[in-house]
Amino acid sequence: MSEEQVRREEFKVSGEALVDKIKELAHEGNIRRIIIKDKSDRTLVDIPLTFGVIGALLAPQLAAIGAVAALVTNATLVVEIVEEG
Repeated sequence: MSEEQVRREEFKVSGEALVDKIKELAHEGNIRRIIIKDKSDRTLVDIPLTFGVIGALLAPQLAAIGAVAALVTNATLVVEIVEEG
């Protein structure tokens, strides 16, 4: 029986690089949640993702993330990644 572990990674990115970084991380796989925070550490977007459907679920969200990216100069991207142990 495998046990899931979730680890968090944080990335400091410019607003214009936000969507590209999310796409890059999505292709690496196993993302459970994406959180975007502003420079004051306030959560702007919190997107829970269902394991296995990240591509289909993330595509419509990228337009909203792009709009957020246009409003922030610097952001913190927090991703929760599922690791099976």
